Amino acid sequence: MEKTIDLRESVYDIATKYPDIVGMMVGLGFTDLEKPGMLKTVGRFMTIPKGAKMKNIDLELVKQKMRDMGYAVE
Repeated sequence: MEKTIDLRESVYDIATKYPDIVGMMVGLGFTDLEKPGMLKTVGRFMTIPKGAKMKNIDLELVKQKMRDMGYAVE
């Protein structure tokens, strides 16, 4: 079964299914994910595209890193 990430899902839902994504995201600049409680609070309504826009991170780079990790991105 292929691991698929739906970018319409919240960061929290994605991180719950695929915890290894969090480290990659922190490395790309989503540093707030390291703060205690952020994933469980803001992460419940924030999507990766919204977060990338807020942090000025290239969404295409995020998608490519996910593909490099073996995920299909929707």
